[in-house]
Amino acid sequence: MSEPRAEPSPGSAPGWSWRSLELTDALHLLRHGEISIEGRLVDASNATLYGQLSCAGLVAPCVYKPIRGERPLWDFPDGTLAAREVAAYAVNAAAGWEVVPPTVLRDGPFGRGMCQLWVDVDETVDLTVLARSDHPDLRRMAVFDAVVNNADRKGGHLLPTGDGHVYGVDHGVCFSVEDKLRTLLWGWRGLPLTDEALDTLTRLRTALRAELGETLRPMLTRAEVRATIARVDRLLRTGAHPAPSGDWPAIPWPPF
Repeated sequence: MSEPRAEPSPGSAPGWSWRSLELTDALHLLRHGEISIEGRLVDASNATLYGQLSCAGLVAPCVYKPIRGERPLWDFPDGTLAAREVAAYAVNAAAGWEVVPPTVLRDGPFGRGMCQLWVDVDETVDLTVLARSDHPDLRRMAVFDAVVNNADRKGGHLLPTGDGHVYGVDHGVCFSVEDKLRTLLWGWRGLPLTDEALDTLTRLRTALRAELGETLRPMLTRAEVRATIARVDRLLRTGAHPAPSGDWPAIPWPPF
């Protein structure tokens, strides 16, 4: 998804960002704010709308993807992409990785869909260079993608911000029970996982077998939740970043 630069939200100070909010307030705005559609991101393969959220005096830009605008895929059930995006955020939040911007499933102007807070990107960053770098956020993202089985980590899905953080978006084709990991982030393949990653994965495994697993079940099938647990178990057992399996194209196309 290629995201245009967002102007400061109406009613907010110049440079205002949802990142200045407490997470609970940001999620409340996402869940309960009124969505005003301002345009469409024409490069996206599914209906991806840009708009403004407003609630109780707060205004923030957002991305809204209605389920009815999802294009059918041969390898994922119809009408499930929005829920998979929200499931990816739930895994991200439980791990504390801050890879995925706050994301919810809610009703909107064109029906139920995914709504995600907009990330204002630093357009001076060369995504081709970034994708080949050893940025620590990308290394965390590589582990995250291995957990959620991301089938489409393109360079254009990397959103670098002005403060140096890097977010990832477009997680609708995740959580398949088959090994579908396709990504540009193979730079750490075969290398040992960091101590931070191992600690996070250990906590995540516990959460998946308890409250996080319950959170995911309305969004994913039981088999997909079990497969997610199995991927975490495998990462902890090997203690290393995965390598391409050879059973599935390793790089998404187009890569950007």
